[in-house]
Amino acid sequence: MTRHLFHSAAPFILENGLVLQGIDIAFHTYGTLNADKSNVIWVCHALTGSSEVTAWWPGLVGPGKCFDPDRWFIVCANVPGSPYGSTNPQSLNPATRKPYLHDFPSVTIRDMVFAHSLLADHLGIEGIFLLIGGSMGGQQALEWAIHQPRRIRQMVLLSTNAVSSPWAIAFNESQRLALLADKTFDGVDPDGGMAGLKAARSIALLSYRCFDTYLHTQSESDRHKLDCFLAATYQRHQGEKFIRRFNAYSYWCLLNSLDSHNIGRQRDKPEIMLGKIEARTLVIGISSDILFPVREQRYLSQHIRNSQFAEIDSLYGHDGFLTEARTLEKFLCPFLSEQDIKPGKKIPVLARR
Repeated sequence: MTRHLFHSAAPFILENGLVLQGIDIAFHTYGTLNADKSNVIWVCHALTGSSEVTAWWPGLVGPGKCFDPDRWFIVCANVPGSPYGSTNPQSLNPATRKPYLHDFPSVTIRDMVFAHSLLADHLGIEGIFLLIGGSMGGQQALEWAIHQPRRIRQMVLLSTNAVSSPWAIAFNESQRLALLADKTFDGVDPDGGMAGLKAARSIALLSYRCFDTYLHTQSESDRHKLDCFLAATYQRHQGEKFIRRFNAYSYWCLLNSLDSHNIGRQRDKPEIMLGKIEARTLVIGISSDILFPVREQRYLSQHIRNSQFAEIDSLYGHDGFLTEARTLEKFLCPFLSEQDIKPGKKIPVLARR
């Protein structure tokens, strides 16, 4: 594993027309790029993930795992706006020599993809053997497969969608309201907004899990209890953990990025854009996902021509794409091994409901 920082000094023009005077992209690589650069697996991380993919997907990436660095050259890049090394609201604004904070421009999913395509150019990677992402990472993968269809040979989309739903946007707005309720989230204090961020994380957790998750993990054994309930303690604990590793300004920025996701914006209808994807694709949904329900993954598979669909059961809702590594391997490893399938040839369906 090696951590790198790529800096592009050229002005980076965002989708909204605003310009960043240069951009930094933090990224990790695992394994060795082979001579013909044909063994690239590119992982797109989700909302609060980082480029250190083994930290949040240890069940899939590592020696002897499905994505084995002894065989593959694995790249994971941090998205602009995220606080893990790429240009973000805590970065210095060259116009003021102070952190951007609330002045950081809006970054769309499409902007993230354009930034990472610059990184791929810098690394000399013309073709990506497998592009994979879950949730916001899957949104990036979709945009990349549309933006540069011939660069992506194969793709795996997990718990993601073509357009951000009103339901997901409502969850995000509830989190933004929690941030705004914190008076320290004022655009002056770089460390402000921590109480709001803690509350926002609590809201987010409810969308990432489901009723059965909490019933299984947070049920009380003491039926006489009057306070200090496990579920309440869990919510506070997860909020405390989160504010130690993230900041409110980046979170605000990335929530807005999620809301902006629409592969049909300034293009044809989403189903038409999905039909232009050339990558052989595996789409995976989680039966208990209330944030990105399985119907959204079925829609992707129905409109991506060279695709197959799998649905897995999980107790952990949307977070199942992170926690169910053993189950995911049952689909990912065979998909990776089917390297002789030619474009246009019918692909066997792994699972269908």
